[in-house]
Amino acid sequence: MKQNLRSAVAGALAVLFAFTSAGQAADLTVEFADPAWTGGKIPSGQHCKKFGGNGATPPLKVSGIPAEANAIVVEFNDKSYQQLSYDGGHGKIGFHITPGAGEAMLPAVPGGTSDMPDGVWLLKKNRARGAWSSPGYLPPCSGGKNNKYAAEVYAVVKDGDNYDEVAEGEITLGRY
Repeated sequence: MKQNLRSAVAGALAVLFAFTSAGQAADLTVEFADPAWTGGKIPSGQHCKKFGGNGATPPLKVSGIPAEANAIVVEFNDKSYQQLSYDGGHGKIGFHITPGAGEAMLPAVPGGTSDMPDGVWLLKKNRARGAWSSPGYLPPCSGGKNNKYAAEVYAVVKDGDNYDEVAEGEITLGRY
């Protein structure tokens, strides 16, 4: 009886482990492709127009991309301002990639516009309101209050307007 119970428990744990392991996304490595971006202070001029900047997203190098992924989705957030701290509060942008390459270089995308470069599309404009509102990506716009900005990065399998996340990573953009 004890042997059967042990076998049943071991089998259940194996199934549970296999299920949870299969359901977890792999880790991506995300790095800046421009040395002006360090993750410390937001580079000069890379903030919003409201405060005299002309910011763009930092160009990023993403590696560890699973072979089946055909796009990267990046959510830009202000971690210090609750209303814009999640789900692309500063905008959500998609980048087509070559499946099977294992890494991708994501170009800088200008802020304050819904016009995207070739191979890039706007999934969601930023959620800012009033004088902070702009189409597309909103560059850091706290007015120098030392807010922390970050990007969540997802490798996805895109099919039409739908996509499934297969790996994830993040990077701290810096403080402004």
